[in-house]
Amino acid sequence: MAEAGTGFLEQLKSCILWSWTYLWTLWFFVMLFLVYILRVPLKINDNLTTVSMFLNTLTPKFYVALTGTSSLISGLILIFEWWYFRKYGTSFIEQVSVSHLRPLLGGVDNSAPSAANAANGEADSSRQSVSECKVWRNPLNLFRGAEYNRYTWVTGREPLTYYDMNLSAQDHQTFFTCDTDHLRPADAIMQKAWRERNPQARISAAHEALELNECATAYILLAEEEATTIVEAEKLFKQALKAGEGCYRRSQQLQHHGAQYEAQHRRDTNVLVYIKRRLAMCARKLGRTREAVKMMRDLMKEFPLLSMFNIHENLLEALLELQAYADVQAVLAKYDDISLPKSATICYTAALLKARAVSDKFSPEAASRRGLSTAEMNAVEAIHRAVEFNPHVPKYLLEMKSLILPPEHILKRGDSEAIAYAFFHLQHWKRVEGALNLLHCTWEGTFRMIPYPLEKGHLFYPYPICTETADRELLPSFHEVSVYPKKELPFFILFTAGLCSFTAMLALLTHQFPELMGVFAKAFLSTLFAPLNFVMEKVESILPSSLWHQLTRI
Repeated sequence: MAEAGTGFLEQLKSCILWSWTYLWTLWFFVMLFLVYILRVPLKINDNLTTVSMFLNTLTPKFYVALTGTSSLISGLILIFEWWYFRKYGTSFIEQVSVSHLRPLLGGVDNSAPSAANAANGEADSSRQSVSECKVWRNPLNLFRGAEYNRYTWVTGREPLTYYDMNLSAQDHQTFFTCDTDHLRPADAIMQKAWRERNPQARISAAHEALELNECATAYILLAEEEATTIVEAEKLFKQALKAGEGCYRRSQQLQHHGAQYEAQHRRDTNVLVYIKRRLAMCARKLGRTREAVKMMRDLMKEFPLLSMFNIHENLLEALLELQAYADVQAVLAKYDDISLPKSATICYTAALLKARAVSDKFSPEAASRRGLSTAEMNAVEAIHRAVEFNPHVPKYLLEMKSLILPPEHILKRGDSEAIAYAFFHLQHWKRVEGALNLLHCTWEGTFRMIPYPLEKGHLFYPYPICTETADRELLPSFHEVSVYPKKELPFFILFTAGLCSFTAMLALLTHQFPELMGVFAKAFLSTLFAPLNFVMEKVESILPSSLWHQLTRI
């Protein structure tokens, strides 16, 4: 019985919602007819006369105050709407309407999924959001002491945000510590040092650890944060390599003796790979590019499974510096695969190689006359593919936006990744004759292929909506974050702006020309109510005047 009663109430509710949704016009006319029939007992005409007499007694000052107050209120709403839109990217009024008013008016889909399916859907969407907003370690990140700190000394600006440095601290704790560190005094000190927020406290802890033992992670910290030049950092990393290789060999022999030894060996492997990669980067920065390429190739052969460091992106940049384009193509053939995650380095390097084949002879005028050749079409398609993956890069490559130092972490397809790519690869695009000209002529065509990037992609998944928020956390405040796609102003911001301006203008005109505005207002109201008066006259001529008395007799 209870289920039957509940079902009946649900059907009744759905019928009422349906009637309000689709028969509102009929309800409106029925209400108008009832008001007309009951106009005599309700004394509507007398009340209207009284209201009109009251309005006629009001002075122009009242209308000035009324319009001025309306302008002030609409202006405050406009300011709040604009602030909310700038902070959250949506209209507050629109959000409240969709979230709270729409369900009350029956705007909920009847074919809503079950509770279990809804829960699964929410879990999937949350996983997708986390996946979209995943932040990656920048493979080409700079040295804090030798590069980031030097920038701060010269400009007085902090190139790294607290969020970015906090992510680096978490990475260091993940890669350079393990559960058995408390058994070794030097490693125990370094475990606390990686958690320190004060740079001087971290450096002091590293020196304290070195007084106890040759600690590889202590040398790493000093090379990253205390060394003021790349030469000093390289010397410290070479000392770290000597200590790290000894620890790696010892843990390699004991890794099968238990879970603790296996975790220690994993930590020592991460430390060794990190040191060798940074040594290769030091060689690249000091001009020994061939030596750096050899070190990177050896590292990738020795540890082929450690793809988390993205060493192939360091290798691509070094090979481009050597102009070894055949070797670059060989690396791309291995890593530009549909089953592997993409990056701006992969996509734009592939576009650069295809543009190199045609850019020196490319002319937009000639191409418009004769059409694009097969090679030119392939180059344009590669540029469109790269721009779809990260649309922020071309403005930095074409120097339409100023570059800053890249952060230690990047968001793929975001502005932070674009800065990190352009910072190191702009010189390679300039070296290829005509490549930037081809990019300038073709990159904007990508947006015509993808008119709604947040809803549907062309070669990649739809563009994630979380990039702006994450990039603002990763990039310093003095940098203007590139936003894609450009957000259009919501309707309610435009509406409140127009309402505020219109009421302010009315207040000013009423204050300056009270008599003229009174005449204009009366003419406007008479014109506005003329159709209604015409309809009422026609209705009165059709219906008998004593209809209400006849209905009361019945």
